[in-house]
Amino acid sequence: MMFETNDRTLKNFVRTNTEYYQREFNKIGAKSGYKFSFNVSAALYGPIWFGARNIWNYALAFLIIETFCFVQLVRGSFGDITKDARDKIEKIQSTIDFRNQQLLAAKQNNSDKVEVYERAINSLERAMEGYVIDINTVEESAIWIALSGVFILVFAKFLQGIIGNIILEKRYSDWLSDHSIDPGMTNNHFLLSVIFTAIIMCLSVINYSFPGYLTILDGFPTHPDIRIKSINWVESSFDLAVLKGDALFTTITIGIRSVLDFLELIFVTTPWIVIITAIVVLTALSAGIKTAIYSAAFLSYMGFLGFWEKAMTTLALLGTAALLSIAIGIPLGIFCARRYRFYAVIRPIMDFMQTMPAFVFMIPVIAFFGTGKVAAVIITMIFGGTPVVRLTVLGLRGVDETIREAAIAYGASNWYLLRKIDLPLAAPSILAGVNQTVMLSLAMVVVASLIGAKGLGQDVLEALQYANVGQGILAGVAILFVALILDRVVQGKKRV
Repeated sequence: MMFETNDRTLKNFVRTNTEYYQREFNKIGAKSGYKFSFNVSAALYGPIWFGARNIWNYALAFLIIETFCFVQLVRGSFGDITKDARDKIEKIQSTIDFRNQQLLAAKQNNSDKVEVYERAINSLERAMEGYVIDINTVEESAIWIALSGVFILVFAKFLQGIIGNIILEKRYSDWLSDHSIDPGMTNNHFLLSVIFTAIIMCLSVINYSFPGYLTILDGFPTHPDIRIKSINWVESSFDLAVLKGDALFTTITIGIRSVLDFLELIFVTTPWIVIITAIVVLTALSAGIKTAIYSAAFLSYMGFLGFWEKAMTTLALLGTAALLSIAIGIPLGIFCARRYRFYAVIRPIMDFMQTMPAFVFMIPVIAFFGTGKVAAVIITMIFGGTPVVRLTVLGLRGVDETIREAAIAYGASNWYLLRKIDLPLAAPSILAGVNQTVMLSLAMVVVASLIGAKGLGQDVLEALQYANVGQGILAGVAILFVALILDRVVQGKKRV
């Protein structure tokens, strides 16, 4: 790569020492192999140079290394490296003084604990002697601590000088093809780099080299009243929400309970031979005869080991959560697919639903809906309902625009476009979302049993409580088989 004809472009990028960088970039780009080039500024200023150039990945890496080096250098040269040992000696000495007082009192009273106190004092004195030896050892090793910091620092500086021009030349090549890349070397970048580096290095050196010098570094400055007031505010907010939203929560409970009771009526009260026949036939139609045979074997396993009723209860609970998640998720995904601003609002909420631990959002759900199967369904929907929305949006946005434009050119309406073009082409992605929702819902079986959901999760929970390995393994395998059957039914022959 040659830059002689791009002086102005190069100057806009590097801002300083244009002639130097032009010469070095020409030297680096003249051949495909490695070409030695040393940047004195990168070596001297290190993280500040990389940060000012907006190369923050290298700036942060070298900042960590150099901070460690300065900590070692200052600790070994001037630092109070024996403070911890001295503090322990002071605590032991205070304990020894207290034990001596107890020993003196025991001798005066002819107590039978004299020997106990003497042994305790001898043990503490030996421990104190060990810490004294540690202090001497640490003091003797101070020079080596400082030298190790110097050696690593020199090596890091030399390395930064070697790679500085190479990294900057590559960034310049990228910038030539994409001017949206920030070239760096603005006053803001330089100031941010200096301040950030100074804060990290100075505070780290003070904290590790002079422990206790700045008490604010020992712990986050807080006060118990802040936590107490926050807890009271949250509890009062939930009490108000429960009081004002009673009608809404009751309506949701009735809706979920009606679907759950219907599915339990189908799976639990229907004769087992009818359920097995229906599932095997459905699996055969969806995924083939071979998979149907496996499904029959899985269902037989549940029946022979006495898991049948609990497996059907799990299916009803899972089916309710999955059906409601899919019924809400797919229309929501269709609505969000062409509305970018609305999806930008919904996406952080879904991120929160997926990343928040289940035991955390279990608390407000129990506060609003109590314990039981309805609360378990809602928790399962929160945890497993987001993939179908995300993958529906992804599938619809991935539809080729040329196909949509051709359909529009022939007079297709929005409804026709959705039914005949968008949904069929996005079907694989939507089905993958449905599958992920079902699988994530099944993963909540054990967690849901904590609040009275029953089913197979209850057996696993009891096995954990009483260390019943056999029961836990057998119930876990039954949950696995339920997952496999649902996965094959949903995915069809694509997974066979």
